[in-house]
Amino acid sequence: MPRNPSTGVYSKPAGTTPSVGQVIDPVPWNALTTDLGNEITNSLPRDGSAPMVAPLKAAGGTVSAPGLGFASTPQTGLYLRGGGLLGFAQTGVDVAFDKASVYAAKSGDYTALASDDNAVHRFTADVIVTLTAAATLGSNWHYAVIADGGDVTIDPNGAETIDGAATLVVPDGYSAFIICSGSAFFSNKLMTRLLSKADSSAVGDFVVGLILSNNSGSPNTHIDFATGSARSGSSFVSNSSSITKRINGTFAAGPGAGGLDMGSVTANATYFTYALRKDDDQTFDVVLSTSATIAGVNTALLTGYSIVKCIGVVLTDASSIIRQFVMYPRDEYVYVTPIKEVTGAISTTSVLLAITVPNGVKVKANLRFMFTSAATTASALLSDPAQGVLVAGGNNEGGNVGTTQVASGFAIGADEIWTNTSHQIRQVSGASGSIFVWTDGFHFPCGRIA
Repeated sequence: MPRNPSTGVYSKPAGTTPSVGQVIDPVPWNALTTDLGNEITNSLPRDGSAPMVAPLKAAGGTVSAPGLGFASTPQTGLYLRGGGLLGFAQTGVDVAFDKASVYAAKSGDYTALASDDNAVHRFTADVIVTLTAAATLGSNWHYAVIADGGDVTIDPNGAETIDGAATLVVPDGYSAFIICSGSAFFSNKLMTRLLSKADSSAVGDFVVGLILSNNSGSPNTHIDFATGSARSGSSFVSNSSSITKRINGTFAAGPGAGGLDMGSVTANATYFTYALRKDDDQTFDVVLSTSATIAGVNTALLTGYSIVKCIGVVLTDASSIIRQFVMYPRDEYVYVTPIKEVTGAISTTSVLLAITVPNGVKVKANLRFMFTSAATTASALLSDPAQGVLVAGGNNEGGNVGTTQVASGFAIGADEIWTNTSHQIRQVSGASGSIFVWTDGFHFPCGRIA
């Protein structure tokens, strides 16, 4: 073929340039006309009536003069950038297009490479992702990490930093977008903000809702927990639908299942109820324990759960069944049937009196009294043990119930009194007599704000 395939230059076949009067040799002339016809056929029609049958080789061009442009807008089109990369120009300005996103799931430690530019990696375990040197990855290299099964620690190369720190931890259930400046790494700041603010231990301690009540169908053994939420420092959990737990069985996940952290239900016991958060999906559950502190809860049955906060208390009676109660907002409990604590002689010397309220913590008991004495001016004083030994009487520490100036008459009184951690208050009388004490309920503060 006379056309050079590399340069596209056409050269006539030899013997096809005659002089005047020369007899034309038909062989080279026929070859010329055949060749011209072939070349015309192989040329691309300007009207686009025929397609290309081989790759179109355009000039490399520049951003201001693209190798493939448009007659009306010559500065818009395609050109060849440095390094063999394709460039897109719009009115002489380069337009960048990202690489195709590539997804992969990984379960072990990994080193992010230059080829991972615009990759999305989902990690299903606790792993460390080491970043190749920023200078090698180059400016604009970017990478997405999803923590789905464990915490992912992002560790830049050597002394390089990410968000100004040596490492960045992406907690399980979260994700981060990372970009390289050519000398350092930065994230989209989501993790930095969450870790410094939303998960700070200073965010508060409260309970909203989660009101306890005896289950209507099985009030002696089952407790209902209403919707609500609880937070203690960085731990938070919410309950979007009510849940029921049994006190006559050890813990198992879900509504209707057992709730005890260990053992079996006992008589005259105090069971503290703790909100749980399932680690993998943050769902709500409850465990009951005789421990008044989270540290004392037996966690053998709680694998995969975090204990968030104490949200209430349940008491059993002498038959090991749940005492019937009504719980009001702000941690107020009222017994359905008032409990008569004592009927009998009262001491003129200060003594401790055990009452039916939670054991192991201080609560404010809601009490009512009746008092009688042969002395016409006697009074009785029931008080917080933290006040020490008091003496009843107008000339001493006073009283909260006393006679009505009639010998052997009855006087009544009521008070809210804080107990000690052994569910006791103090009682003393200025003169010998008899005392009757009823407990209507108590206030056990869990930080409930509604």
